[in-house]
Amino acid sequence: MNARAAVLNDLPYIVNLERNFSALGFVGSDTELVHRDRLASPDCAYLVFEIEEAPMGYAILCGLSSSNRSIELKRIVVSDPGRGLGREAVRFAIRMAFQEMSAHRLWLDVYEDNHRARHVYRTLGFVEEGIIRECIWNGSCFRSLVLMSMLEAEQRA
Repeated sequence: MNARAAVLNDLPYIVNLERNFSALGFVGSDTELVHRDRLASPDCAYLVFEIEEAPMGYAILCGLSSSNRSIELKRIVVSDPGRGLGREAVRFAIRMAFQEMSAHRLWLDVYEDNHRARHVYRTLGFVEEGIIRECIWNGSCFRSLVLMSMLEAEQRA
């Protein structure tokens, strides 16, 4: 698997993949306009993960201009879960945040009931910091988020 910076032509793929997994309740979703604005922002980086030049997922890193060196893994989605691709994509995002973007802290939030993702994040070194209770309305109920992070020293260890 390799990763490259996303370009404007990647937006239909990103939006479609995101909508599919958002409908399943695994990730949030944004409009194409929000993605377009974020893609143009120097504060965000979009990565497209590929296998043999075929897209298999994407990640969004935000907070790149933070003076606190605190970068958010805003979203990460792979097209074919259960094959280890998500774990590999998260590893890539971790390396990029700490080694190329000089992060001191990498953080994310994940739906409390997304046990598979939480397990992957924990096994890769993220620490659960707390729960943001019932903060997301999905149209039928409120959902809670678990806040997780990894510090620079923890990543090196």
